[in-house]
Amino acid sequence: MVSSSGGTAEDSTEYASDRYSGFDAWSSEDALDALWQGQVAAAACAGPAIPALARAAEDIATRLQSGFGRLVYTGAGSSGLLAMQDGMEMTQTFSWPQDRLVFLMAGGDAARLQQIGVEEDDAGAAATDATRVAFTNKDVVIAVAASGTTPYTVGMVEAANAAGALTVAIINNEMTPMGVAADHEIILASGPEVIAGSTRLGAGTAQKAALGMLSTLVMTRLGHVHDGYMVSVVADNKKLEERATRMVASIAGVADDVARAALNTCNGQVKNAVLIARGMSADEAGIALEGAGGNLRAVLNLSETKKS
Repeated sequence: MVSSSGGTAEDSTEYASDRYSGFDAWSSEDALDALWQGQVAAAACAGPAIPALARAAEDIATRLQSGFGRLVYTGAGSSGLLAMQDGMEMTQTFSWPQDRLVFLMAGGDAARLQQIGVEEDDAGAAATDATRVAFTNKDVVIAVAASGTTPYTVGMVEAANAAGALTVAIINNEMTPMGVAADHEIILASGPEVIAGSTRLGAGTAQKAALGMLSTLVMTRLGHVHDGYMVSVVADNKKLEERATRMVASIAGVADDVARAALNTCNGQVKNAVLIARGMSADEAGIALEGAGGNLRAVLNLSETKKS
């Protein structure tokens, strides 16, 4: 296990803080101010986790680079829903293949639409779900649980480990079973909630920040981001078509009409269109990107080297 810190096993999210004593009798503005401050502090706690997130992202990208492994998100309740949301955005934003994306929620599909309870305590269900999806040593499993003790999520990490998958635990407490079991432990020390135990608040905000940071860096390392642009985006509506045009024009250094024409020759694929706008044929662009593992910068650097 690669840990971001050490500490005690106490679940800080479950304890009421004296700071919020009488909260229900506070004025609306004071109550909202406390909730806002809690959100700000929660987002900030992702900062100390950056070294652990960086290590995890590098390992995830390496594991997925082969083109066969799956990206698996797992969790229960609010944590599971946040994990699922992050994963669902990978296809639209980065063209991550849907057949390489798996969601494992305590309670199954029903838990996506209604709150579940005892299902998160069912470690046996985790074993059943793990058997169904058949983890391999090419897979990456991102498990999210504020407490780090949720039986379903801990069981999923253990099953993934047994199959040789790479496991990442995103948790809000130190020295937990899930953190100890995972290859990478991401601790988000969000502390007590304004409403004790309501981890959709501070803990959830911290998880959302960490998940977004982690997946974005992974996709960047896999060649889906160039100069801060999502160059693998699926441009399937007018807004995204206009965004794709701006990206191609900026990266290739051409006018919008040239960028638009290039996109029209390659079914709206931004990376291909950049190369076409810079003088390659559609076939040449496709071959060059395939040879570079889809990394646009590698192709552009090679092109510049040949010119010099």
